[in-house]
Amino acid sequence: MAVKKKATKKAATKKAAPKATKKAAPKATKKAAPKATKKAAAPKATKKAAAPKATKKAAPKAAKAKTPRKPNAAFMKALTPSAILAEIVGNKPLPRTAVVSKIWDYIKKNNLQNPKNKRNIIADDKLAKLFGKKEVTMFELAGIVGKHLS
Repeated sequence: MAVKKKATKKAATKKAAPKATKKAAPKATKKAAPKATKKAAAPKATKKAAAPKATKKAAPKAAKAKTPRKPNAAFMKALTPSAILAEIVGNKPLPRTAVVSKIWDYIKKNNLQNPKNKRNIIADDKLAKLFGKKEVTMFELAGIVGKHLS
């Protein structure tokens, strides 16, 4: 690396020597001044542009916070679980969200999460009937539950 630095220093001194003439010096100062003003002006413009955007974003958030969020009716509709699913969550009709919540309660109560990867669920006898395999990811859970609700 030391060799490259020496080479660049030599190149810099060669380039600096022609600029030392009287004619080259005034041109260099004229060019340097406009560049400096453009660079100095650019950050100021971005700061001014950034401030109004932040205020615009804050205003809609305040408006959204005032209106209450409506729950999706499809998730709130009570569905009857199949016989296999009823062993885990019960026979009463429940919304999908409550069914998934009860399954997670069962999984955590019986310590059925894979200790190496908590996103995977290791099936016991009841869950093996429901899942159809020994291990399922948490992302597959909602799809499997949907097949057992009517």
